[in-house]
Amino acid sequence: MKPVRAAARAMLGAIFVVSGVRVLADPDSKVAAAKKVTDKAGPLIERIDPRLPSDARNLIRIKAGADVAAGLLLATGRLTRPSAAVLAAGLVPTTFAGHPFWAVPKEERQQHQTHFLKNLGLLGGLLLAAADTEGKPGLKYRTSHALERSQKSARRAVRTARREAKIAAASAVAARKLPG
Repeated sequence: MKPVRAAARAMLGAIFVVSGVRVLADPDSKVAAAKKVTDKAGPLIERIDPRLPSDARNLIRIKAGADVAAGLLLATGRLTRPSAAVLAAGLVPTTFAGHPFWAVPKEERQQHQTHFLKNLGLLGGLLLAAADTEGKPGLKYRTSHALERSQKSARRAVRTARREAKIAAASAVAARKLPG
């Protein structure tokens, strides 16, 4: 891994690890803000499976744990694309629940707008990390080129077999003409 890529991933993952640990230590501090999202998501989760936790406090803890785990994976360069995708998916509801600058009093709007834009920048970095193949071809490219290589190989084998068949036929004709 290139040093710049490693440093960027470590810096990007660090904020999620630190904030996730803080939230795990005190999930109740985020319950009021999270209720805006969890009150809408809770019934959906209950319809999927009633055994899944759907209350705000547990959903906050699950998200914080996912942030810590995915942040550590991203920072250490392990499973970077999936971990960046997990962090990006979790950042969207957090941003809308925690920093709705359009729904706060005018005197608080600037601070919320700054946090909203910061999270938008983090989301951009996470999307880049999720799409980053580290300079190696992606799965789609590798699959299509493997198919092309196998088709070329098959055509080459057919040409070789035809050429060898012609040589064998010519050898057989020549052998019949020889006395003996």
